[in-house]
Amino acid sequence: MSSMRSRQITSRRAALVAVSLLATGALVVGCDSGTETSSGATSSAATPAEESAQKSGQPDNPNEDVATALPDNAVENAVGKLDGLVDSMMNDTKIPGMAVAVVHGGKTVYAKGFGVAEVGTDRKVDTDTVFPLASMSKSIGSTVLAKLVTDNVIAWDTPVTANLPQFALADPWVTQHVTIADMYTHRSGLPGHAGDKLEDMGYSREQVLARLRYMPLEPYRITYNYTNFGITAAAESAARKAGTDWETLSQNVIYGPLGMTSTSSRFGDFETRTDRVVGHVKVDGAWVKTPAQRDPDAQAPAGGVSSSVNDVTHWLTMVLAGGKYNGTQIVGTDELTEATTPQIISSPASSPDARAGFYGYGFNTSVTAAGRTTFSHAGAFSMGAGTNFLVMPSADVAIVVLTNASPVGAADALCGEFADLVQFSEVRHDWRTLYGNAYAAMAKPSGSLVGEQPPANPAPAQPLSAYEGTYQNQLYGAATVSDDDGKLVLAMGPNGVTKHELTHWDGNTFTFTMRNENAEEGTISKVTFTGPRMTIEYYADDESDGVFTKS
Repeated sequence: MSSMRSRQITSRRAALVAVSLLATGALVVGCDSGTETSSGATSSAATPAEESAQKSGQPDNPNEDVATALPDNAVENAVGKLDGLVDSMMNDTKIPGMAVAVVHGGKTVYAKGFGVAEVGTDRKVDTDTVFPLASMSKSIGSTVLAKLVTDNVIAWDTPVTANLPQFALADPWVTQHVTIADMYTHRSGLPGHAGDKLEDMGYSREQVLARLRYMPLEPYRITYNYTNFGITAAAESAARKAGTDWETLSQNVIYGPLGMTSTSSRFGDFETRTDRVVGHVKVDGAWVKTPAQRDPDAQAPAGGVSSSVNDVTHWLTMVLAGGKYNGTQIVGTDELTEATTPQIISSPASSPDARAGFYGYGFNTSVTAAGRTTFSHAGAFSMGAGTNFLVMPSADVAIVVLTNASPVGAADALCGEFADLVQFSEVRHDWRTLYGNAYAAMAKPSGSLVGEQPPANPAPAQPLSAYEGTYQNQLYGAATVSDDDGKLVLAMGPNGVTKHELTHWDGNTFTFTMRNENAEEGTISKVTFTGPRMTIEYYADDESDGVFTKS
């Protein structure tokens, strides 16, 4: 691995870990109100664990004790400050639109929309406005699987290949043993974000999953590498067992029973909503509409849900009630608990006195500074979505924040501020700066030539015909270089659907720029020709060496 490639990967991982540490509560978290306070004030509802203890007559579980009691009227007071928090957040970040909701005591106690769904219009965001949820989809999808586990359709430890026999990874033994749980905890050994660049190139869900077998694996079950397509593989396997596709399954077992009428795992449904947002990205300091709305259908189980805060409150109500909604047990309490409790360390503690972050089955999970367990998940589309939810069962409270702008930490920070207010009656940390810095680190362009000026006297290139031809890479497939009216064009992906115009840099080195979900504005990639080999810098990472060989 080259030093540049190593630095790029290390930087990306460090940024992801920083966001994970914050999101899981290793540095933040907390939301609270649901137990008796020191002054004798009581909450409006008992947690499932408390109900069980009351019914059984057994003493309280010491493992459920918390270090800090809640202030009086903790949730109510925190909710009363939300309008001001949102107003200042909108003013600080200038993001176009946001929707926020809070669930407490089995009901929605706050739900409001702010700003506009699309810049340049007067379409206001309301509580029914539909947003892409991005990676919040993992948690919602996990409850789809928990329902199947409840109904004995699958088990968490069902091998992926049991119902998706064509699926394979680089190691035959891992292929046969990797389970749905392994994929939903990101411990399969696949590289971080495995397959995301294939999706950007235009490969379908089936095609991306088929190509995961060409990626190197890290140690199985002891390595945490966050992936979208590992989760997608597990979801596909479960849906096959259920006898339907993932999108229909999600509708049938979760969205329909919970009355989530504006929720779907199909991008086409999102596009047809009349009350929906448009994604926005920042250009020269101003938010503008994204050139193309992000279509996440290829990874729908991991990032393809769209919904409104009103609909998400139905789901949060069910989760807080241990899987029950309107008197009906939708998901088994035990099966839901497995999903929302730690299954792997996702963010190791940085020091002996620090807290680690954990991951369940599609949920971040952790313990707060007040000694309270939380679970949560953020969602982030570089092309225009930032979302977050946080649940604190011992407080019987949950908050969801949806925005229509590329992630700058607004949704995450608002959850952190609300959590502080509930637990401590004050915002104790500068979440806006902490999250803003973490996301800024991930928003930097990649490429060794970023910020560099072209050589003043470059060595000449060979005749363009010397570079023309079809080059092959086992993972990324065919890449065709052709002369288009005196300019080299690189075509990649299925049927060459993704095209890049190559600009001469020096000798046999060319460059191209790109902007997509995984390539930030300003990204530049070298393309170097050496005999029959073409090395594309952007694709030299954990998944591949980026070398394409002329066929």
